[in-house]
Amino acid sequence: QAQLAESGGGLVQPGGSLRLSCAASGFTLDYYAIGWFRQVPGKEREGVSCISSSGAETNYSDSVKGRFTISRGNAGNTVDLQMNSLKPEDTAVYYCATRAPCDFGLDHTTVRPYDYWGQGTQVTVSS
Repeated sequence: QAQLAESGGGLVQPGGSLRLSCAASGFTLDYYAIGWFRQVPGKEREGVSCISSSGAETNYSDSVKGRFTISRGNAGNTVDLQMNSLKPEDTAVYYCATRAPCDFGLDHTTVRPYDYWGQGTQVTVSS
């Protein structure tokens, strides 16, 4: 069964770092553009970053640009999100998903009905 799973979330102090990983099973991530999204209760899911199937193109939301880095894992079939200089407003459940090419933007509507979502991982930035 094809599925995605996120890992690496947790509690971190402001200014700290976390590395999230999105792992695929049952299919190959290399064929897909992958997006990272986040959501807090009561708000719409927000697009954070995207990486193209080749890894050559990456996009970031203005709120995370310069602090977050998306990459394809060297071990294969993973996409990582390195998050540095974390702020309390980064607190959210983070999801990865297969999606339309990064050219279409970061909005969660770029994840099509036949795409895959992970179950999410909680990131809490607090002192």
